[in-house]
Amino acid sequence: MNPSASQLDPAELAALLHFYADAGVEWLLEDEPVDRIAEFAQQQAARANRQQQTAPSQQERPQQGGEAPSPQAKVAPGRAPPPPPRPSNTPVAIPDDQAIAAARFAADSARSLDELKTAMEAFGSCNLKHGARSTVFASGNPSSGIMVIGPMPNADDDRDGLPFSGRQGQMLDRMLAAIGLSRDTVLLANAVPWRPPGNRTPSPAEMEICRPFIERQIALVEPKLMLLLGNFTAKCLIGGDASIFSMRGAWRDVTVGGVTVSALASLHPQDLMAAPANKALAWQDLLVFKARLADI
Repeated sequence: MNPSASQLDPAELAALLHFYADAGVEWLLEDEPVDRIAEFAQQQAARANRQQQTAPSQQERPQQGGEAPSPQAKVAPGRAPPPPPRPSNTPVAIPDDQAIAAARFAADSARSLDELKTAMEAFGSCNLKHGARSTVFASGNPSSGIMVIGPMPNADDDRDGLPFSGRQGQMLDRMLAAIGLSRDTVLLANAVPWRPPGNRTPSPAEMEICRPFIERQIALVEPKLMLLLGNFTAKCLIGGDASIFSMRGAWRDVTVGGVTVSALASLHPQDLMAAPANKALAWQDLLVFKARLADI
């Protein structure tokens, strides 16, 4: 029998909440189950009943062969005419090819990181942005010659507006410190700047819409080395269908906007938290990365 929340001590409760946050849980369930299908059917029935009650009577409808009554005649006595429909705030869907072209234009028009950040904050053609709280832009030292790129923001990143926040950020801090680096000596960024709902993986179309922004960051910074963390990041910037376990640990040249950068793919901090045995693999990759730091 599972204990209730009231039976957990503070440390156990905190660990449970951290687990829910890492798993992408955003809503708490009610104590009693709710039949949403029956609830929806009741709402539909109530809506149909209201429509029948407000429908014009047979006498109010235009007779066959006669003139249609004026709009004023359709309004029941003592009842004000309905207000005009209010404009919708729902973003208009934009075809993927047009959204990609708009992202490319916005990114290429930026001549500095500040201009690029402003362009990304004003960009409205990616549906991920409409569900995210923050546009998570690059953070750290752009002149360091080192970029560390993750996949997409999680809930902590979205809340703080910074890449690699929360527990995953603490794990990354330890990984960097192990090879003599820190947040102040690298530039941290994400391949996708907006958190997907429920921490899901972005779709191929969403990845292509966001691609111009991370590529423009790389082109503006012109790093000497890049550390690509996670399966999604490696596929986005290196390409191919291989898993991160096949791509990790080997240097590859990534060419973006006329800039060619040596990139090393490795495991994401979340991979190490989910399976501590992966720490040995990540440590091997970090040693390979450290061996190239002398070049810059």
